[in-house]
Amino acid sequence: MRDIAVFSGSAHPELAAEVCSHLGVPLHPVRVSRFANDCLEVQLQANCRERDVYLIQPLVAPVQENLVELLLMLDAARGASAARTTVVMPHYAYARSDKKDAPRISIGGRLVADLMVAAGASRVLAMTLHSPQVHGFFSVPVDHLHALRELAAHFRHSDLSNAVVVSPDLGNAKEAAAFARMLGVPVAAGAKQRFSDDRVSIASVIGEVAGRDVIVLDDEIAKGSTVLELLERLRELGVASVRVACTHGLFSSGALGRLGAQPEVREIVCTNTVPVPADDRTDKLTVLSIAPALAEAMRRIHNGESVSALFDEN
Repeated sequence: MRDIAVFSGSAHPELAAEVCSHLGVPLHPVRVSRFANDCLEVQLQANCRERDVYLIQPLVAPVQENLVELLLMLDAARGASAARTTVVMPHYAYARSDKKDAPRISIGGRLVADLMVAAGASRVLAMTLHSPQVHGFFSVPVDHLHALRELAAHFRHSDLSNAVVVSPDLGNAKEAAAFARMLGVPVAAGAKQRFSDDRVSIASVIGEVAGRDVIVLDDEIAKGSTVLELLERLRELGVASVRVACTHGLFSSGALGRLGAQPEVREIVCTNTVPVPADDRTDKLTVLSIAPALAEAMRRIHNGESVSALFDEN
């Protein structure tokens, strides 16, 4: 790993440190200061000239602060003559703004992608984007990883003889089907209709779930309204137990506590793409690390090797 420089923004330094530990390289410091007029200033405190620079920064709350910090880091790396600058973005919050579904609104996912490229991004390494079209918003190469391997490895330690994977909606059914194949279990999906950011309706569940041990799989959980609505339907259908799994555990507005309080829910599993504060965690929560996958992808990108092996279903 010669000629590589890894920096972390303020969003998730613990994940960045773990990634660097797997790579066997130092995590270089970044100085972030604020002027009297509230503007941010960023300084990368290591040599970048003709080096392969990686900036690790998930877009998590406060999203706007972390986004501007990332843009300034990109500009600083370009100004320091970096040979190539890769944004390692485990969570892309603006990916949910992926279509114009109401008059006079912005497609934020595309706009923010353009901002990153304009600021100096040569490449993007992302994890479980909200929808497939977001990949195409970037005009630079994107390596799009998923966390299904890590989640499947965790659930293989459980008794799966009576299990079924359930997607909360048909939009996530393809990923749920791939996950079910990894576990060797059947798949089902909810018929969801969204009315607002926190109001959804699931009229029915397509597939056999009665008396089964359900593993609910979603890409992210924010307020938890979708999963809570699905739990109502699963309860009516008489499932035996429920475990909830997602890649991005945002758990805003007390969602983790509400999910943990449901008697059917035995476990909540997420990855560390997003930092989960210690005070918010419950005994039912399990956090899996995606640092090894990110580190291996970064190593392969740096060495000019294929990243596709990380997508294998195994």
